[in-house]
Amino acid sequence: MEYHAIRDDMHATPGEYLFYEPAQKIVLCGGFSREDNLVRALMDGRYLEDTIGNFKKIILTKQEHQERRTSRCKGCGSG
Repeated sequence: MEYHAIRDDMHATPGEYLFYEPAQKIVLCGGFSREDNLVRALMDGRYLEDTIGNFKKIILTKQEHQERRTSRCKGCGSG
């Protein structure tokens, strides 16, 4: 797992997990605004709003992604 700074050509989507550097925690992105230079997120059940520079994207390798993937219900066959 690697953390990469959010460059000008990147953005974060709501529902994506990000690393919040000041608290050294992983947070859930709720909103991203390049114009306001803000990221809105949830950390420990609380609303958080801070500048984009304090957040980093989480990048998983292909192997890490496969290890964390969960299977779905096979009962109805809709997969």
